[in-house]
Amino acid sequence: MELTEQLNFDHEDRRDIYDHVEAHGAVRADRARRALNLDPGAFGHHVTILRRDGYIRREGDTLRVAYQEEGVEEYDATDLTYTIRAAQQRDLSGLIGVIRSVAEEGTYIEAETVADLLDHEEVILRHNEVRSRMVFVACVDEDVVGWVHLDLPETEKLAHTAVLTVGLLPTYRDHGIGSALLDRGIRWACDHDFEKLYNSVPATNEGAIEFLEAHGWEVEAVREDHYRISDEYVDEVMMATFLDCA
Repeated sequence: MELTEQLNFDHEDRRDIYDHVEAHGAVRADRARRALNLDPGAFGHHVTILRRDGYIRREGDTLRVAYQEEGVEEYDATDLTYTIRAAQQRDLSGLIGVIRSVAEEGTYIEAETVADLLDHEEVILRHNEVRSRMVFVACVDEDVVGWVHLDLPETEKLAHTAVLTVGLLPTYRDHGIGSALLDRGIRWACDHDFEKLYNSVPATNEGAIEFLEAHGWEVEAVREDHYRISDEYVDEVMMATFLDCA
């Protein structure tokens, strides 16, 4: 299932099963059945149809939403080998830790918001009628060291846009990993017919502004004194890029 496709269920119980699995990221089948108070035979029948239609997949006793698998990309940098792949539910704690570590630098408020949301929902990928998101992670020896997150609006009038955040632990900067993450997020957005990406950072985050500008992003607007950081008011720099997916 593509994260950008519309959800369409022809039975209320199948919608309930999907919503329950999607809200948990991964859940044991027996626990989902009991939580939804469904007859074992009916539950098994609905799960079979949801699997056939590409909405969920079963791994042993565990049910997961069947997001389309994204390939693992391997990179060799100076003295460093890393991979970039779609985030998985098992990455949750490591991903939140990395985002919070970057946000603690005090200059990436959007990242802090993403970390709070992931921590609250305890689910990485989402696809429902209210919100959808896609996350890729950069890993060194299977440890998450960076991310790119795309928040995908469900509102029809904004469906061609997405909000992107990208970040990397300081130790792993200057190896091209940030650029590779940004490129992976942009390629995914192009593949799914998005036309414009947004990112907002405090004016004090000069490194992020320079990084995005070096990759073709432009400042669209500045909101004066939008943030209060360490008791000082800081402007918000609103950046965007139109995607050239030809």
